[in-house]
Amino acid sequence: MSLFRTKSVEQSIADTDEPEFRLKKSLTAVDLTVFGVGVVIGAGIFTLTGRAAHDVAGPAVVISFIIAAIACGLAAMCYAEFASTVPVSGSAYTFSYASLGELFAWIIGWDLILEMFLGASVVAQGWSAYLGTFLQQIGIVLPEAISYGGVVDLPAILLVLVLGGLMTLGIKESLRVNLVLVAVKLFIVLFVIIAGILFINPANYSPFVPESVPTESASGLTQPLLQFLSGLEPATFGVGGILAGAALVFFAYIGFDVVATTAEETKNPQRDLPIGIIASLVICTILYCAVAIVVTGMVPYGELNPSAALANAFAFHGQTWMATVIAAGAVAGLTTVVLTLMIGATRIIFAMSRDRLLPGALAKVHPRLRTPWVISILVTAIVAVVAGFTPIGVLEEMVNIGTLSAFVLVSVGVLVLRRKRPDLKRGFRVPWSPVLPILSALICTYLMLNLSVETWLRFLIWLAIGFAIYFAYSRRHSRVGTGEFIAPRVVGPPKQ
Repeated sequence: MSLFRTKSVEQSIADTDEPEFRLKKSLTAVDLTVFGVGVVIGAGIFTLTGRAAHDVAGPAVVISFIIAAIACGLAAMCYAEFASTVPVSGSAYTFSYASLGELFAWIIGWDLILEMFLGASVVAQGWSAYLGTFLQQIGIVLPEAISYGGVVDLPAILLVLVLGGLMTLGIKESLRVNLVLVAVKLFIVLFVIIAGILFINPANYSPFVPESVPTESASGLTQPLLQFLSGLEPATFGVGGILAGAALVFFAYIGFDVVATTAEETKNPQRDLPIGIIASLVICTILYCAVAIVVTGMVPYGELNPSAALANAFAFHGQTWMATVIAAGAVAGLTTVVLTLMIGATRIIFAMSRDRLLPGALAKVHPRLRTPWVISILVTAIVAVVAGFTPIGVLEEMVNIGTLSAFVLVSVGVLVLRRKRPDLKRGFRVPWSPVLPILSALICTYLMLNLSVETWLRFLIWLAIGFAIYFAYSRRHSRVGTGEFIAPRVVGPPKQ
């Protein structure tokens, strides 16, 4: 009954062969790359750039994006190594189970459920807001009571229900729709970048790194935990502003880890998963940096609108029609984010239910569609209710702390599994180990410390609820503890 009992890689792979749990393998490296781009590129590309440039970094926000991409890239390489070694649904949950033990696996699975449920709900509400803006610009006004910010957010509910039905129909079908929407989103982003180049004034890049200035610090529960513990006074702009900007825009990259949740549905996971994870991150980095360069070149950083920088940058030059184009791009972009997060949530819960850490009845796979249809319906219902009826703006940081905690454990888990199982075949290996995995864990821990005290308190409450469920139910029903497994296939040493 050890809290740190592990589930072997062989057993995790053997579980994928059980008829009642077998998912359809249909995804390629291109599908996974589109999947990753679909979840990472959201409304943040239209808003977060301006906020970071205006508030903390100035034109040097492009350096902030590069630093954040490097930090995210370290975590992405750790995910790629794990995903190519343990090609099973569950992402960081499954990886932690194989390396750090059951208690850590439960914690990380519980955190990922929080990240994806809240993330999908928050983004669905954002989609509703952009849809309302887009409809207003073409002369359609929705009743206040049933639109974004009203008594019930009906557009958000309808979006979740449609995407839930698509997700239940099949992963390949979901990704076909995702491919079309990602293509529309990328076309609009590229169009905005190319159109924006025509309005760049090189004088707006000077000074590229504005002088550092002290800023009014937050207090009480709203201050960052690092500030609360150290007493350091924050400053904006300068080198410190670039680093603060990196911490801010880091969250624009969150989502690539969802690619790893589809490992079990990938045709050649050892090759395709690392390609999908890393390629999607590279594409998103290039687009983010291009948008940062364009928007800070179009408008002096001090005059950027933090909430809608790109749309207002074009309005600054008299091109108000571009606001409609940008709203349409955001609607398409956020649709793919909600879909991807909901798929990720179903695969995490599927893996935990198959291991009996959650009720095993949830893990039923439809005999014809080969999708976890019970979990898909459950996820759709919960996300629809939360998105439609809950004012969850204050909980957005909870998405970030759940993700970062997963990044830390995956980075540590890579080192642990290498020491425990050097014989395993790894389709991808993190270079310069153990330096890069340790650096990844340290950077992600630093970013967690930059989140507010109240976010940490909510996170601790969520963990306490998770521990209560684990000790009351999961620990006694775990298949690792009861031994209810089929015989595992042997995973041999890597070929010489």
